[in-house]
Amino acid sequence: MKETKLHQEISFIGNIQVYLREFVYGGIDGAVTTFAVVAGAVGANLDPSIIIILGFANLLADGFSMSVGAFLSSKSDQENFDKHKAIEYWEVDNLPQKEREEIEEIYRNKGFEGDLLQKVVDVITADKDRWVDEMMKDELNMMEETKSPFKIGLATLISFIVVGFIPLMIYVYDFFQETSFDVFLWTSIFTGIAFTTVGWLKSFVNQTNIFKSIGETLALGFLAALVAYYVGDFLESLITNS
Repeated sequence: MKETKLHQEISFIGNIQVYLREFVYGGIDGAVTTFAVVAGAVGANLDPSIIIILGFANLLADGFSMSVGAFLSSKSDQENFDKHKAIEYWEVDNLPQKEREEIEEIYRNKGFEGDLLQKVVDVITADKDRWVDEMMKDELNMMEETKSPFKIGLATLISFIVVGFIPLMIYVYDFFQETSFDVFLWTSIFTGIAFTTVGWLKSFVNQTNIFKSIGETLALGFLAALVAYYVGDFLESLITNS
């Protein structure tokens, strides 16, 4: 029983690592867009209940839209790969000499020549699957996506909603339990922590400097919120004075 549970935990951690990119970018988009909605609503002096409504509407609608987009994009790439792979199989079956010459050309350009070149070509063309794989990789520059389109969309949706909820968290708490502190200030602090966390994770995804990645994520999030705040403030003044 314990071994089964341990295996499940290891599998779960493995899935997180495989789909970390989707978790990170879904989380960034969720936090940025929701915080921008909150900031714009605060700039327009809207009631906290309206902020919650707008925030959740954005969180669910944009989260679903982004996850569907990620799913369809991955599925489209997979279908495109499969289509070209089928074409390569047809060409190997029906135009073997031409395809062999292409393999020769590819490896000649890599520096192989003479008997060694012919031996390499013979080994590759002796196995149809290996032959097609070489054509896909070296002729078409296409690599097969091993991640599930459904799981890509799901990972994007979960991270978008979980991280995107953070800018709304304090407003929801204040709605049910009236507080005396500055709600928007604490929302900004918690959102900043969220940006820092996903920025740190992004550094592992992109193999970049941690502090640079965190700084870029923080700057992106708060710049979007700043623009939204002043747009909300401008529109509120315009409507009020009209």
